[in-house]
Amino acid sequence: MTKDSESLFGALFDTPPVARVVPVLVPLPVPEAYSYAVPEGMAVEPGSVVQVPVGPRQHIGVVWEGGDAQAVDPKKLRPITLVFDCPPLTAEMRSFIEWVSSYTLSPPGLVARMAIRAPAALEPEPMVEALRYAGGEPDRLTPARARVLDVVKEDVPWTRSGLAHAAGVSLSVVDGLVKQGLFETVFLPPPPFVARPDPDYTLPRIEGPQKQAASEIVETVEAGVFAASLIDGVTGSGKTEVYFEAIAEALRRGKQVLILLPEIALTASFLERFEARFGAKPAEWHSDLPPRAREKVWRGVVTGEIRVVAGARSALFLPFEELGLIIVDEEHDPAYKQEDRIFYNARDMAVVRARIGNFPIVLVSATPSVESQVNGQTGRYHLVHLPTRYGDAAMPDLHLVDMRRHPPERGGFLSPVMLRAVAKTVEKGQQALLFLNRRGYAPLTLCRVCGHRFQCPQCSSWLVEHRFRNQIQCHQCGYSERTPEACPECGTFDHLVACGPGVERIAEEVERHFPQARTIIMSSDLLGGVKRMRLELEAIANGEADIVIGTQLVAKGHNFPLMTLVGIVDADLGLANGDPRAAERTFQLLSQVTGRAGRTGLKSHGLLQTYQPQHPVMQAIVSGDASAFYEREIGEREKALLPPFGRLASLIVSADSRGDAEAHARGLRAAAPKVSGISVLGPAEAPLALVRGRHRFRLLVHGRKNSDMQAYLRTMLAAGPKARGSVHVQLDVDPQSFL
Repeated sequence: MTKDSESLFGALFDTPPVARVVPVLVPLPVPEAYSYAVPEGMAVEPGSVVQVPVGPRQHIGVVWEGGDAQAVDPKKLRPITLVFDCPPLTAEMRSFIEWVSSYTLSPPGLVARMAIRAPAALEPEPMVEALRYAGGEPDRLTPARARVLDVVKEDVPWTRSGLAHAAGVSLSVVDGLVKQGLFETVFLPPPPFVARPDPDYTLPRIEGPQKQAASEIVETVEAGVFAASLIDGVTGSGKTEVYFEAIAEALRRGKQVLILLPEIALTASFLERFEARFGAKPAEWHSDLPPRAREKVWRGVVTGEIRVVAGARSALFLPFEELGLIIVDEEHDPAYKQEDRIFYNARDMAVVRARIGNFPIVLVSATPSVESQVNGQTGRYHLVHLPTRYGDAAMPDLHLVDMRRHPPERGGFLSPVMLRAVAKTVEKGQQALLFLNRRGYAPLTLCRVCGHRFQCPQCSSWLVEHRFRNQIQCHQCGYSERTPEACPECGTFDHLVACGPGVERIAEEVERHFPQARTIIMSSDLLGGVKRMRLELEAIANGEADIVIGTQLVAKGHNFPLMTLVGIVDADLGLANGDPRAAERTFQLLSQVTGRAGRTGLKSHGLLQTYQPQHPVMQAIVSGDASAFYEREIGEREKALLPPFGRLASLIVSADSRGDAEAHARGLRAAAPKVSGISVLGPAEAPLALVRGRHRFRLLVHGRKNSDMQAYLRTMLAAGPKARGSVHVQLDVDPQSFL
């Protein structure tokens, strides 16, 4: 806060005369806005970002419209203490906040807080002090001073350090000239955080089907009204280049663009491709962005200075000044679902934001979600299909490895068929990817003497061994301890055994078979974070690894020119649960992984180790007949009235004691209204019955497609018991996880 702001803050506590009353959304779990008095002389409007007192504390809030605030006597209200010097949230953004709040049944203030999460950006950046040549000559002209004067002959302001650097002199030389009055001090606006992208920086490199697809998408941008398009193209078909043309058209029309990406790891290669096309990188927005950078991006977005943002799901709540296009890349990805505090699916909410703002949105995937496929088939989305890879690249030849016929050697997890394929690939100087969507060394550790299994003390989940860190860790709550040398139950030494493989164990097996090969493990929990992850992805792309062992981190969005073999270690892994989307997700993940091979035209192969070779998912992947898989999956969903043909909502009741959680869940079930077309299943213990020391029971609400699920849930919660003590109710409309 500036000194002027601080003095204003103090002056406002003198309770000046007030003129009117406005509602203000505060970032607290309350159902509606609070009323505040507007001091005389203070100008606010709907959308203004303000500071208000709530109890003993000051909170940032947003002035709202509606309500009966004017019926309240201003003299009985506390005044707004400060109006921040930033553009107000647009009517479009406020409507979006209200829609998300109503749909997810979340407090509107908490939704609004996602739009103003960079408090330091609410005040303008300070001006930058600079120097401008005022004329004259120094009393003594040294070679260093002469170089400075040569640089400043044009009437252009310079920062002190910039001038010294450009002239190749020390700062003391510049300071000496300033003291002699040869320069005057001027103040400049801060430099832009990122350069503006140029839609005509390079000509698009697309042809044939890609050119036709780009033309169709560009038409929706030219129309300038809401239209949802789905680009459905196989991996490597040029989907990114196609939607780049839509971005170029939006930029030509003076609009801002938001590109949603599911993984931070995807952004490095994407930023390079974007810069090659537009001459500048987009601004990034994700949880690993430093606070100072977040402030600059937020400020640049709300003022319109930043034209393109590439970010994770939270970027959807950035308050753009003139947003005109949203791209949702890898639209099927589960990472778009937020399951913390406010539960929302960024893909679905992005469509809502585009509709409210009346501008186009483009969803992109090689393996679209069933919901998006149905929307494309029924005409709700304009479907753009790219059936072939760009240029001369061919899809990899895919084969199933029946593990019943070709089992691995004792203690191993790689079939002889897989090992031979890896050996041939490495011999040719090409790369192999071994994929297993399981972090760590082993998912379970037990004692061979007494059978003790290492379980998290706070969760109903096994502790995963991470041998590289000498730890066993819970992947639910993060609890960890050093890997013990003896069984804590019976005290026996050297009889602990790791059960099942993780990527670290596969790497150990690879090292045993291929000691000379260069291997890299790609997993989100390895030390070094995002920086190391990006460096290793770059190393793989540059051919600095022979064998890559990775989790779903390597499944999508990456271009590895030398990768010609993809081996799926356990293709059955995602099918072994009760998730109604298990088959869909397995198909999507395995299709994305095998699509990493052969993207530059080299002949490529994919091998899937499975104990269920006749499973429809396995058959669909190796046959390349995605349409048959989707047809079957859509038919199954329609029979069961599952999304998108029905609606689901999940209520998780948790408490410190099992009895309290179960009693409250049963109370909610008893309060559920009897409505035709909506039923309540449960309560039952959640599959993860204990998380972070809290016991969990789940209710699942199932309704027909036209059911008013939100009204039903509001009635149920209002009539049910009130949460007291440690009891907490977590509500998830359109759940993606069933744990």
